[in-house]
This record gives sequence, C-alpha cells and structure tokens, in this order.
Amino acid sequence: MKITTPIRAILFDKDGTLIDYHQSWGPTNRRAAALAAAGDTDLAQLLLELGGMDAASGLTQADSLFAAGNTREIAEAWIAAGSPFELEALTQALDTLFQGVASEAVPVTDLRVFFERLAARGLAIGIASSDSEAAIRLMLRNFELEELVSYVAGYDSGYGWKPEAGMLLGFAKALDISPAAIAVVGDNLHDMAMATAGGAGLRIGVLSGTGRRETLAPVADLCLSDIAALDLDELVL
Repeated sequence: MKITTPIRAILFDKDGTLIDYHQSWGPTNRRAAALAAAGDTDLAQLLLELGGMDAASGLTQADSLFAAGNTREIAEAWIAAGSPFELEALTQALDTLFQGVASEAVPVTDLRVFFERLAARGLAIGIASSDSEAAIRLMLRNFELEELVSYVAGYDSGYGWKPEAGMLLGFAKALDISPAAIAVVGDNLHDMAMATAGGAGLRIGVLSGTGRRETLAPVADLCLSDIAALDLDELVL
C-alpha cells in the first residue's frame, strides 16, 4: 500500500461496512417489499428480486438496488414495476420503516471501541450512506457513537447521492482538509466510485457486506475482510 498524503480522516459507508448487511437488512427488505406491494404477494416477490435479494437464501447481490440504491431510487424502481403508491408517499413510508428498524442493526464489530481507537489516533470520523440522515443518527444514538462522529451524510442531506463525490467533498469541507487526506471505506462499487470521483487519498473495500473481492479488489487500494482488519499503523503516517 502506498499513501502519498497522510490520512487524517475516514469516511465510512454504513450498511455492509459498519453494520452487518445480511443480518440487519434481510428481514427489513422483505417487509419493505410487502409494504410496497400493498398485499400482493406475487408483486412483493417481484420487488424483492428487482431489489437484488434472493428470496430463498435471503442474500442480496452486490451493487444491486438494495445494496447500492437510496430510498427514493428503490421507490422509483418499485413504482415502475407496479407498486400502487405515489413516489413521495412510498419514499416516506420506506424511510419510516427503515428508521424504525435502526435499533435492530447488527454491528460488524464493537463500534464504540473501534471508533475510540480511531479517535485516539487523531482520525476524524464521518459516515456517508444511501440511507436517510435520520436513520444514520438513530444508529449512532443506539450505539452511543454520537460524540465520536463529526460528519453525517445521508441521501437526503443535500450532498447528492453515491457514486457522486458530494458526500466526500462535504466531509473535506467540514474538516477544512483536502479529500486526499481522507480514506473512504465501503462494501460496494459505488463507495469506491465516490472516492475516486472526489479524489480520496485511499479507497478501502470491505467484504462484510454484499460486495465481492473480485469486483472490489481491482478498484480499491485495499480489500479487507471487515473494518476490524484496518491496520492503523499503516494508515496513519
């Protein structure tokens, strides 16, 4: 690994990176599809498949609508596939559902201990997710992380959506540092694309979500099993 600029901050994706995707989102995706289908079980099955989830295994495909899309993108696709809702109504209903299950999220490691290690090394911490800002903040509150995280960007925070660079650039601006001093950590290609578009100093792919090594490794500077495998001695120069 070669770092040309000292890393001063880390911008994490949430689901699949901080949160175990399959344990946390499998049941929720089923509930979301049932809600959008308004009682039509055949349509609910279609919506699950459209989202990228295998109904039999409960696993979600890498870089699929569920894995990489935000609530509005999911709602748009489902309405196009036959959901009887209006766009704003379905988007709001899904966001409410997703926020309501934030307390059921399963972390990939003890996040408070992990974040305290990062803070002790002088690293600022941010989160950039395709989930809503409210859902991110509920997760931070549930795991008692609020004072350790200096920046939160959801799809509705005004920075644009992944794979655009806005969330990363917003973090850099908030810290008054170059994007080259920020490492981006995520489990899908849209996280790596955001990092590239914004000029991040380091792109770190993790395999704790839906992403696969064969697709992440070619576009990431590092590809790790999960965030706990981060070597802070190498990261902090």
